[in-house]
Order: sequence, then C-alpha cells, then structure tokens
Amino acid sequence: MISVFVNAWQVPDLQKRILFLLGMFVVFVFGAHVPVPGTNAAHLVEFFNRTHSAGGATLFALLDIFSGGALKQFSIFALGVMPYINASIIFNLLVVIIPQLEELQKEGEAGKRILQQYVRYATVFLAAFQAIGFLTLFRQYGLILAAGSGWEYGFSILLIVITMTAGTFLLMWMGELITEHGIGNGVSLIIFAGIISRMPMTLTQDVVGASAQGTGEAVKTLVLFCLLAFAMIWCITFMHLAERRIPIHYARRQVGRRFYESHTHYLPLKVNMAGVIPIIFAISVLIFPSTIGTFFDPASENKFISGFALWTQNFPNTWFYYFAYAALTMIFTYFYTAVTFNPKDIADNLKKNGGYIQGVRPGPRTEAYISRILERTTFLGALYLASVAVIPSLLFVKVFTNMTTLNLIGGTSILIMVGVALDTVRELDARLTMLKYESALG
Repeated sequence: MISVFVNAWQVPDLQKRILFLLGMFVVFVFGAHVPVPGTNAAHLVEFFNRTHSAGGATLFALLDIFSGGALKQFSIFALGVMPYINASIIFNLLVVIIPQLEELQKEGEAGKRILQQYVRYATVFLAAFQAIGFLTLFRQYGLILAAGSGWEYGFSILLIVITMTAGTFLLMWMGELITEHGIGNGVSLIIFAGIISRMPMTLTQDVVGASAQGTGEAVKTLVLFCLLAFAMIWCITFMHLAERRIPIHYARRQVGRRFYESHTHYLPLKVNMAGVIPIIFAISVLIFPSTIGTFFDPASENKFISGFALWTQNFPNTWFYYFAYAALTMIFTYFYTAVTFNPKDIADNLKKNGGYIQGVRPGPRTEAYISRILERTTFLGALYLASVAVIPSLLFVKVFTNMTTLNLIGGTSILIMVGVALDTVRELDARLTMLKYESALG
C-alpha cells in the first residue's frame, strides 16, 4: 500500500490529485470547527459529553462520529453528507419504480447529469428538513441562542437553517470535486475523514474514563481496543479482497490478417462487490426516524409525544435497531450489486468477443450461470457486512460496557475506514497501470 503512494507521488498528475484530496480534507476539518451563528457552544459540548458518558449509541453520538465532531461543535458541517446520501437512495429507488426516470438514466451522461441535478435539489430539501429538526430539539435543551422576538427571532432561525443547509451542499460539492479531481469516491472519503478525525478523541475519552477505575483498567481498555480493531481490520481486508474467479476461454480467431491464439482469462466476482455503500445507506435510513423524533418534545405532558421522542433519541440502543441495521445492510447489498453489475451485459460482451465458459453455452445460459454464482457471492457478502455492522456493537454493549468508541457504531467505522482506504489504493494503482500503458504506447 505504501509503495503505491510512493510511486504515485512521483507522477505529477497523481501528485496533484493527492494534494487536492489532502486540501479538501483540510477544508473539511476546518469547517467542522466553524460554529453556526446563534448557538451556545459551551452548553453543546457539555450536552454531548454528558450523552457520551451516559453510554449507548445515541443519535447524537452516532451522527457526531460521522460528521467528524461537527455536530458537537454545531458547525456549518453539522449535518454531514447524510442528506445527500438519503437523496441518492431515494432516486436510486425511484429509477426502478418510475419508467421516465429509468429512460432518463439510459440516455447516457446527459441523462445522468439531469438525475444528479434532481438529487441536489432533494439534498437541499432534506438538509433543511433535518436542520429544522435539530433546531427544534436543541431549543428544548436551551442550546440555541437565537435573539429577539417575532420576525427577528424567525430571521435568526432562518439564518441557522440556511447556514447548515449550505454546509451540507458545500460538502456534497467537495465530494464531487474529489471524485473528479482527486482520488476515490468523494462522499465516502469525506465520511472516512470524519471518522478518522473523531476516533482518537473518542478513544481518549474511553481510556480516561477507564483510568478513573485504575491504571490497570485503562491499559486493559486500550489493549482490548487495539486487539479487536486489529482482528477486525484483518477480517475486513481479507473479505474485501476475496473474489470468485470464473475461467473465461477465448478460441483462436482471425482479425484482418492477424491471428490470435486461444487463451484463458477469468471473470472476478468480488464477495463484497458493494463495498461500504450498503453500510452507509443503512445508517442513513436508520437515522431518519430519529430525525423525525427531534420535532417532538421529550418533556411534553402528552405521554405519546414524550414517549415517541425519547424512543427515537435512544433508538440506536434498541434490539430493533440492530435487527433493522442487519436487514437493511443485506437488502442494500443486493440492491447495489444489482444496480452496478449486470450479468446480461457481461454475457453479451463475452459472446461478441468470442469468450465462453467451459461447459456453458454462450448467451442466456451464460447469463444464468453468472447470475447463479453472483447470488451466492452476494449472499456471503451481505451476511459478512451485516455481521461486521452488528456483532461488534452487541459485544461492546453487553460485555465491554465502559468502551463507547466501538459501542457507538460497532465495526462500521473500521469497515468504512478499511474499505474506503483499500478502494482508494486500488484506484490509485489502476491509474498508475494505465499511465504505464500510455507511456509504453507513446
């Protein structure tokens, strides 16, 4: 992995891309500490520290991890990229349901640009909706300092909503710029940067909290975290790189006056073809009920309203949350794999290029054969993602209750970090290989 970055650094174009990516990370970290006007920063930090020390994966702790601490600071990036991800999920589903959108997607780059514009509009709406929800909730705790009354107060609230919405839109734009001018998937890398920047502080809080019970307990906490994190990194790396190879044979053929001898290649089907996207999608969907709950007062005299508000705030601690998390992860794994990999296209391309699978007739039979293998590998990948997402979190909730770093989101954070890092290195390596071929061809 290090050698890939060393080699890439020697190529001017890739060096510019890496520097651009690092520059975007700096902007993200800086923006995560620029507070939204009209908030009580001191009370916000105290509120989040109290939430953290209470244990459990509350809505606030969960969102704070993915925003890189921006929610705790109630900064311009407090909402993160979750509204954009939710908008993307909605339109991915609508493309399957609405024929007009499906036709638009098939129109090539022009159609995709129009769809992307729709996603941007939906992102603005969802970000504003979520910002209003958090304002409603934080105002109940006295964390909003909007001044004045009447129209002055309304203007202050509107300014906060616009600022938070603009922050999310800026992150979305940064993600698109990273994808275009940097390395890797921009949105995934922004989430990656948020987790990386927040993890050391959260781990330090765990160690400091354990040190109150003695130095031995603090050392035990740190060693346990390192051992379990290393084990998960090894497992995630192994499964991320695992693939099922289907041998593809090419018969001897003539193109013009040139003859090409028969040879054998293979079609690699990754076990975890969807990567970390299903996990990110699942978390985005699970956050939505808690966002709805922010509009309700936990101290309301109405028992239904107060009960619903408290349940949504503590929703990530419930058994239903873990079940829904696993189920949604598996569903999105199948959905994303179906969207990104089409066995029919693969079978048609093989037939056009004279490729075939030993013992399988080209055409529909080949498509059915690839689909059957894809179903098996996708099931293993979905089961693996669901296990990594849920089991470590349950382990820390039931056994290591003094450690909230992994208790917050289980193995999800490590899965995203490792998965995004491996995908980025793989893209960097692919760009290096392509540049070598281009230089060889002159």
